[in-house]
Amino acid sequence: MEMKLSILDQTPAAEGMTASEALKHTTELARRAEEWGYHRYWVSEHHDSNSLAGTSPEILLAHLAAHTSRIRLGSGGVMLPHYSAFKIAENFHLLEALHPGRIDAGMGRAPGGMPRATLALSEGKPRRAERFPRQIDDLLRYLRFEKIPDYAYGEAVAGPVTNTIPPVWILGTSAGSAGLAAEKGLPYNFAHFINAEGGEEAVETYRKQFQPSEQLKEPWNMVTVFAVCADTDEEADYIASSLDLSLLSVEKGLGLKGTPSPEKASHYPYEEYDLARIRENRKRMIVGGPGQVKDRLEKFASAYQTDELMICTITFNPEDRLRSYELLKNMF
Repeated sequence: MEMKLSILDQTPAAEGMTASEALKHTTELARRAEEWGYHRYWVSEHHDSNSLAGTSPEILLAHLAAHTSRIRLGSGGVMLPHYSAFKIAENFHLLEALHPGRIDAGMGRAPGGMPRATLALSEGKPRRAERFPRQIDDLLRYLRFEKIPDYAYGEAVAGPVTNTIPPVWILGTSAGSAGLAAEKGLPYNFAHFINAEGGEEAVETYRKQFQPSEQLKEPWNMVTVFAVCADTDEEADYIASSLDLSLLSVEKGLGLKGTPSPEKASHYPYEEYDLARIRENRKRMIVGGPGQVKDRLEKFASAYQTDELMICTITFNPEDRLRSYELLKNMF
């Protein structure tokens, strides 16, 4: 089947790896992704983390754009409630001015970190995620160089002025975010890798409630899923055990010094609760050799009524991550 494949890169840092090394691996993966023909390459926003090095998507996008030439680049996503819509519009106008027609502005409302990081970002002020829908309206108007009469500062122009405007995406994990994307007439990305429950219903809500907009006339959705592919099912399962232990450690509130090795994961003293959580978290992943992964991805895309999948792969060994993405692209 014809399938567009894209990448979400959270810039994972393995145990013993520096953030600089993790960012070099992200740069190399972006170059390879363009070479292999991936459709988009998005980077994430996380704070106060030893295992994920991407804290500022816009800065990282500028770097990646300078090291690639064709592939679409975007944020997956900017956590808008932390910031002013005006400043985010300026950041994306600048990216668009530097790299016209290549930039996606993916927006989310999640904190992207623990409460202490949220408070540090706002200098102790409460985070008001309920402002997100209004912030999306403001962002769209700033991106289109429109005045906002509701504000005393509403005539301020979020420069630089560009001839093209980066498309705004809504990222989410629920029917609420799907409904918001539909109401605003924006493309929608469901994060199955975060929440494996209710995604198909959320996307159906999006498609049914979609209202055409200046940006988009027909609904347009994709889905992001964890995936690990290797030459055999057994090898893929062993490599993915690193992610199993990482997710379990986060859920249990244990400190992570980076993605653990498969060897460490294989010797971890799992209890029954741990094994149950790993089985549950595997619903967020597609793991296996090429044959199994191709079959599952096709069924997954069909269930979500999408012809574009975004793949997030986290491994201890960067070479395993490259190999996984290479195998995936060869399938379609």
